[in-house]
Formats: sequence, structure tokens, C-alpha cells
Amino acid sequence: MDFRQLRYFLAVSEELSFSRAAKRCFISQSAVSHQVTRLEQELGAPLFERSTRVVRLTPAGSRLIPIAQQVLSLETKAYSVVREPRNRIRITANMSFAAQSLDAIARVRESHPDVDIEFVIKSFTERIDAVASGDADIALIRGRADRPGLETVRLGVDDLVIVTSRRHPLSAFSTVELGELAPYQLLLPPRSSQVLLHTVVEDAFREIGRRVSLGPSIASDHAATLEVITNPRAWTVLYASTAAETPRTGLCFMREANSRLRIPVCGVVRTGGADSPALASVMHALRQSMDGGPTGPAED
Repeated sequence: MDFRQLRYFLAVSEELSFSRAAKRCFISQSAVSHQVTRLEQELGAPLFERSTRVVRLTPAGSRLIPIAQQVLSLETKAYSVVREPRNRIRITANMSFAAQSLDAIARVRESHPDVDIEFVIKSFTERIDAVASGDADIALIRGRADRPGLETVRLGVDDLVIVTSRRHPLSAFSTVELGELAPYQLLLPPRSSQVLLHTVVEDAFREIGRRVSLGPSIASDHAATLEVITNPRAWTVLYASTAAETPRTGLCFMREANSRLRIPVCGVVRTGGADSPALASVMHALRQSMDGGPTGPAED
């Protein structure tokens, strides 16, 4: 057993997908699968139930999670106690912010070679907790985080792209107004998993005095683009970079004519933390990176 196997195991346990875990770890899916299989063989128990559609933790896998987390935490502490003290900035985000964060890190390292900058993947709640506890210096999120001792600093804006089937009545247009979409069903993941996305769309419709027509929720293992192809009179929304990477076959991509479908991208820091020169440089670089292009998939 080694740290790499535990790290890949935790990634799969959080993503419940070998392919997403591989993207998160920046390696191939086959490498993740191989290392997890080796770990299962060494432990003598299956950690995941695998099928062509779903990946689920076994009882043994669930019991291993807290132990694996403790072991990797000890690994981090072991490295930290033997390193020479240096300036360190830790950014925490999800994978949709990876490109902008890496660009910002490269910018800052050119001007501040003495600063160590780390990029750590965490869920939304874990990001906020990490900043509050001091484990991270800045959390990248969409929307705001209202919590005592923390402040939210706006870094940029995400535009949402409207996606329909090419058979949709509005598919001939490159821009569309919200009022024109009102008669058609909007397909989104459940509100419980995408509160911010639902809120932004609902607020935009409220501004024009209309109500959005929500269709059936998209299941977690289904793609929004496939759902609108299957339901040609429905529509959905994607972040711009997701739309840019999505195959266009059978789909139409449109902008909202009045820029009402926009989501703020923010950095959450400890109150007064933005006064640090090193962190201020990182936030400035993040603003430049956000201006250079939109962020990723539709997740907070």
C-alpha cells in the first residue's frame, strides 16, 4: 500500500467515477483503475461496486475513507515539518477553476519566486472550512459565502450559454431574450445539487416579470446536452468553457441578449487576509486569468 493508491482511492470515492477521478488527478483512467485494483488486492476486499453506469462504495470502502484521509494528512504534516519555512499561499477550488488557477500561479511565480503556491481540490463546503481553519488562504467559488470571519472578494464573472437542440424553434438564432425562452422547459440538475444555477436563472426571469418553466430534473449520471437533444423543445445552460469543449452535433448554442445570465466568481479569504502582499498578488493574477476566459463546468 502506498500514498498514491490512497490518494486515487479517495478521488474515486468522492467523484464516484474513475474517469472524473483521473481528470482530477491529471492521469489516465487506466492508471487510477490499476492502482485501486492493486489496493483492493492488498487489502483483500473490494472497495467499490463497479458497473457500466455507476460506481458505488462497498462497506469496506466506506470504512477505509477516514483512515485514508488520516494517513494522507500525516503525509502532508511530515513534509511540512521538515521543509524550511517559506511564504506559502494555498488556493482551494474545484477542477473547473484549474486552468485559471494554474495561469495565475505561473504569473505570480514570475514576480514572486520566493512564494510557494499550492492548488488543492476540495468540495464547496470543504473549501470554505479550509479557509476558516487556516488550512487554505483563498477559496474560489461561484456566488458568495456568508460566514463570520470570512470575506468574499469578487474576481470575475461567468456567463451562461443557452443550449438547445437544433430542432428547437429558436435554434436559428445566435442570441435570444429570456422572454422568448419562457414557453419552453428548462432542464437542470436538481435544485439541491445546483442551488446557485437555479437561483441565477429564476432571478433573471423575475427581473422581466416572467417565471421559468422547469422541466424534469436531470439525473446525476445524465448529460444536459443529451437531454435537450432527446427533448427538442427544451433548453439548458452551461458555463462558456464547458460549451466550448462540448461537441456541437445536433446542438445550438446561444447567448442571452441582455447578459442577465451571469454568475459572480469570487475568492473567499479570512477577514483582513487580502491585505497580505503575497495573497494580494495572487488575487490580482486570478482576476487577470478570469478576464482572460470563462470558468468550467456547472458546479459551484
